[in-house]
Amino acid sequence: MKISRFKKSHKTLVFFASNFDYREPYQVLVDATFCQAALQHKIGIEEQIRKYFQCNVKLLTTQCVILEAEALGAPLTGATTIVKQFHVHKCGHEGKPVAAAECIKSMTKDNRYVVASQDRLLQASLRKIPGRCLLYLHKATPVLEAPSAASKKWVLKRAKNLMLGKQADKIDYMKQQQGIKPTEPAVKKKQQRGPKNPNPLSCKKSKKQKAAPQGVQQTTTTIAKAKRKRVKISAHIKELIN
Repeated sequence: MKISRFKKSHKTLVFFASNFDYREPYQVLVDATFCQAALQHKIGIEEQIRKYFQCNVKLLTTQCVILEAEALGAPLTGATTIVKQFHVHKCGHEGKPVAAAECIKSMTKDNRYVVASQDRLLQASLRKIPGRCLLYLHKATPVLEAPSAASKKWVLKRAKNLMLGKQADKIDYMKQQQGIKPTEPAVKKKQQRGPKNPNPLSCKKSKKQKAAPQGVQQTTTTIAKAKRKRVKISAHIKELIN
């Protein structure tokens, strides 16, 4: 293998190992389309992949992939024979097999597999998900695809978050060295509302006189009438007085 090709594959593996926890031995999940392409170009899959990775590699497949290849019949007879040579990994679909593409998607959901496939639709679907590593054949040469845009975006976002966290920790450390207490977020005090002043309009004296109680009113009227009452003196008594 050329040095430039090895450098590219090694760089891609380092990217996935650093950011998505891929570890040796790298597990390569092979489907029937990859085996069919290898058969057409007359290459040995295991030999070529080990030579390409130059590290510990484990080739495996699933029961769903084998059953789908068998169902397609004569056109994939050779590919079916090849794919059966790999270790069959439990996929969770035993008894209820699904399409090979759906099986591979579910397998890569929580695990770290290098997916070896020539299925264009499957490749396009996996590129949209961060952390998916793809392997395909370009004629007779294995090619480890560079990280997708989704994977790069995810790594960049995580790096920004880590950088902001480190800067905040550094600022706090410098404040501690300078003896500056960390500023606490200001807490808004609740305004205590006291009794309100009376309405000035309500304090004005009413122009109307307050009505006295009924009993008091009658007594006042009686006294007034008593004062105004004149005693009539008869004429003969006036003469005696005079």
